[in-house]
Amino acid sequence: MNVALGPSWLEPEQLIDNFGFAGLLLIIFAECGILLGLIFPGDSLLFIAGLLLADDTLSQPLWLACVCLWIAATAGNLVGYWIGRRTGPAVFARPNSRIFKQEYVEKTAAFFDKHGGRAIILARFVPIVRTLITFMAGSVKMDARAFTIYSMVGALLWAVGVTVLGHELGGVDFVREHVEAILLGVVALSVLPIVVHLLRERRSRSARTTEPETGDPVA
Repeated sequence: MNVALGPSWLEPEQLIDNFGFAGLLLIIFAECGILLGLIFPGDSLLFIAGLLLADDTLSQPLWLACVCLWIAATAGNLVGYWIGRRTGPAVFARPNSRIFKQEYVEKTAAFFDKHGGRAIILARFVPIVRTLITFMAGSVKMDARAFTIYSMVGALLWAVGVTVLGHELGGVDFVREHVEAILLGVVALSVLPIVVHLLRERRSRSARTTEPETGDPVA
């Protein structure tokens, strides 16, 4: 397999080869809750891990690998949430901050009020967003119990689902020969829900601004 979706040292197969299964767990943990994890290709790593589990390059049983990845992804989200809950208010309260503004907290709180746990689950499949949303959820003090439940569900669908997908497709020659194209497709599908949401919001705002005002006719 030759996968090159970024710098060579960030290639999924090379990361797994260099750091092993324990390193894979740490990377998934970091990407799900620590801002440093933004640089890692989580979707690609999980898919490639599934392929390597299928051909026994990784020696762990599939069920054990999935349980460990599920725990790592859930734990990362919870750590990110509590970091945001403890440090978020102070960060966003800084008046001179160009990146972390209080208005972002208000908009995020409104987003969570509107979409609830669905936002936490869908964010799992969107690169970068899955890292940032945990911090934001903590910053707006989303209910911790609800966040934990939705994080566990999202981790199951993402970490386990993508790994099993890679494992089951590992024996297909076409998949092994076109891993890079397939991973690009996975990334595109991951971003699609966000694109659809933004387009709907833009269309909704446009409709509100162009709606004619109604009133009594002038005599």
